[in-house]
Amino acid sequence: MAFYSDFPEYVPVAERRKKAEKAIEKLKKGTPDIAPIRIEGRTIAKTWWGKSWCSNLERYADYANRIDRGRSYVRHGAVLDLRLAGGKVSALVQGSASKPYRVEVTIAPLAEEIWQEMVKSCTGKLASLQELAAGKLPKALAELFTLKGAGLFPSPKEIRFSCSCPDGARMCKHVAAVLYGIGARLDEDSTLFFTMRNVKMGDLITSSIAEKSRDMMEKAGSSGAGRRSRRVMADADLSSKFGVDIDTGRK
Repeated sequence: MAFYSDFPEYVPVAERRKKAEKAIEKLKKGTPDIAPIRIEGRTIAKTWWGKSWCSNLERYADYANRIDRGRSYVRHGAVLDLRLAGGKVSALVQGSASKPYRVEVTIAPLAEEIWQEMVKSCTGKLASLQELAAGKLPKALAELFTLKGAGLFPSPKEIRFSCSCPDGARMCKHVAAVLYGIGARLDEDSTLFFTMRNVKMGDLITSSIAEKSRDMMEKAGSSGAGRRSRRVMADADLSSKFGVDIDTGRK
């Protein structure tokens, strides 16, 4: 008679969540500023860009059969701490062991030529860029940002990871949970996309405003002094609205 003793014992969802919360409270005693990933309901991300991050991971064959292993982990609060600094993500994930596993994810900087193309493509889209300055990824720029191999979203070859668990799989469930956790964290703060890919969001805004400003100055060039003054005032207003200095190229 065969016994399936090699299969892990089923642990109810409520018990998993309780175990994760206890681990978080324990960690807070030594590290008060830990940043756990907490998911309400079954939806990992609510914004289009957070959802797109998760979808981007799932659409690559390299990850398709592995990434879903982390869904239940992140939903049940197993990602106890997740910090993103530059292109490096450090996280603690509660597994079956009493001590959480340490996961490291490194994301390569965005290629300079791809970034410059994105800057050019955003030029003139001030309405969308105002949303960007307010902390949202404009839906109008979705195709540009998510373009496979040429957008802000990294491909598997641009992501490296490691986990302290004994699982020998190329991507363990703890790493998968962290990758989904990144989507939840980006959901809260879209500007982290730019931090993560080592590019400056301000480049998009400054380039577009500078072109708009030059256009305004050229139109004002053939007008009277009063008209020109109004153009300069409008230019200053644009600058203050986005919080950047404008180089109009005018001497």
